[in-house]
Amino acid sequence: MSQVALVLEDGTIFEGEAFGAPGPALGEVVFNTGMTGYQEVLTDPSYCGQIVVMTYPLVGNYGTWSGAVESVRPQVAGFVVREACSRPSHWRSEGGLEDYLTRHGIPALSGVDTRALARHLRTRGTLRGGLFALPLHPEEALAAIRAWALKDPVARVTTPRPYRIFGDGPRVAVLDLGAKLNILRCLTEFDCDLWVLPADTTAADILDLEPDALVLTNGPGDPQDLARPVATVRQLLTDPRPVPTFGICLGHQVLALALGARTYKLKYGHRGVNHPVKDLTTGRVIITTQNHGYAVAEDGLEPLGLRITHRNLNDGTVEGLAHQALPAWSVQYHPEASPGPRDSGYLFEAFLAGLGHRRRTGGLALAQAT
Repeated sequence: MSQVALVLEDGTIFEGEAFGAPGPALGEVVFNTGMTGYQEVLTDPSYCGQIVVMTYPLVGNYGTWSGAVESVRPQVAGFVVREACSRPSHWRSEGGLEDYLTRHGIPALSGVDTRALARHLRTRGTLRGGLFALPLHPEEALAAIRAWALKDPVARVTTPRPYRIFGDGPRVAVLDLGAKLNILRCLTEFDCDLWVLPADTTAADILDLEPDALVLTNGPGDPQDLARPVATVRQLLTDPRPVPTFGICLGHQVLALALGARTYKLKYGHRGVNHPVKDLTTGRVIITTQNHGYAVAEDGLEPLGLRITHRNLNDGTVEGLAHQALPAWSVQYHPEASPGPRDSGYLFEAFLAGLGHRRRTGGLALAQAT
């Protein structure tokens, strides 16, 4: 097996064995603390342009399955694990992790101490990095890493054209900033009539659909780079009949910016399926799925009419907002989970109940248009 190294922009090198597609790969190196759900992680559009390190030591033990995806293909730039299982065992498995990565062109590295790597990223903060074959030319690798930048990632993962998922419930416009499929699945449980729209859709085009509500999805990158979606949301909320809006993850940050708040980059982000968040309205603590590198700044929210509804119990960051006058709510974490716990799935029901609609009986298969 060929040898590969993960090189970080601070000069730190982790050597191991190659699996998956041949490299090189460049990206922002981040870590995920989940014990399971690696395929959902690989296909989450929020990881576009990132090299993901799994801190759990064994990855790939239950194989891969076409029903465990959150987009049409893997979105990560690269993948790093301690040990890649070569003999998966699960009744749903359709193949091994290495074959899956190779088929989709994702370079990967195994045989490194991923927990030491995670500690390094916690200490130094998120770093750019690259996967390179050995023997290594360190100066060339560092030059390539330091020249790399993630440009317009939302444009790479948003739907290229609008599509509709028919339902008899409320009409919901979904502004796709890099939507996970399970957001759409959760909304179809309420028989919503969904219009999934490109990230650059204008407020006028959204209003032409006469939606009952707007959902702002998750996605990759810095929210401050999304001037057009921010302006769209601001216009929809200042319309004489403001559109009820629910933001998730990046959508939470876009909503906050549209209402005048500020965002900032976290030192190493929150990524995993085990983050405790307190609902300040009920006092309930829920375990959440998270995947973000930015957060909404707490200072100055009250004069903007924004109330903090949820707070992260690990570091105290803002995890949810509600406007005191406008029909606007958001959460920083993922109520749709996938992977992870479904403790916060009630938020979809609460949002749609505010529109006078409740969960229907039975299920609705999601047919994604691409």
